[in-house]
Amino acid sequence: MEPFPDQFMEFHPIHGTNVRLDHSGTQATRVESFANGVCFSKQPLKPGEIFLIEIEDKELGWCGHLRIGLTARDPRTLEVVPEYSIPDLTELGDSWVFAITRNHNKILDEPEVQEAGDRGLAGGQRLGRGEDGDMGGGDNMKPKMFFTDSHLFIENFRIPKDKLVGRSRPGRYSHILDDLYKTNILPPTARRSRIGVLYVPKGTDLGDMHIIINGEDMGASAKGIPTIQPLYAVVDVFAATKCVRIVQVEYGFSSLQTLCRKAIQKHVVHRMAIDWLELPAVLKHYCQYE
Repeated sequence: MEPFPDQFMEFHPIHGTNVRLDHSGTQATRVESFANGVCFSKQPLKPGEIFLIEIEDKELGWCGHLRIGLTARDPRTLEVVPEYSIPDLTELGDSWVFAITRNHNKILDEPEVQEAGDRGLAGGQRLGRGEDGDMGGGDNMKPKMFFTDSHLFIENFRIPKDKLVGRSRPGRYSHILDDLYKTNILPPTARRSRIGVLYVPKGTDLGDMHIIINGEDMGASAKGIPTIQPLYAVVDVFAATKCVRIVQVEYGFSSLQTLCRKAIQKHVVHRMAIDWLELPAVLKHYCQYE
């Protein structure tokens, strides 16, 4: 695996008409309706580089949730940003988008599908469903044990787990709720869940798209994706998902701020105890929320 330098992730200034970005370009909010919430990463992704977002806010009354994936279309070439990622964007071709449902979207490889993906179909072989529906059942609904490994391994790539798992808002029961995120018992569509997308090379000029939900690899949701052109992340702030923010992932040496946070968290019972420490308010906030 070739290491690549960290890049600050932002949303592309081109996005759906109902999306508003904050001043940092890392938070996307759908301000009205339930559609026209399609967003893109500002820069194309490198192989093995994750585009990770956290669900900040939800809006009751709508059916459907976040959608995420990849596109080989440079957002600057779009005359109009499609109203929906599924099916509007995917029907344009060169886009692979996955609907996140309340149940875990774990993809189980099937021999015939695996073979089709290995042959490298021109448009890529998409697995799973393109619309909301139950993907759960069987082993997918069993509580997952949280591995204490520091990294998530996908093919030859290592992704630090430090930022991958969602965390509850600090409170009396936050230490209990945090364990629910770690074991992936809570729905992926819950507030504070973290969902990411990346691709890994598979053969010459081909790749597989992987969805990561709270630190767990859901498997290859699209196979045989052409990687000749740059691939941008797609995030559709759709329906019940109201607001998302980008979570920055550190692949190289951890920053001093990150090291301090890890040391503090290691020596407290749970995050509520951080309030009792004689620390600057900014550092307390960072330790509690990240």
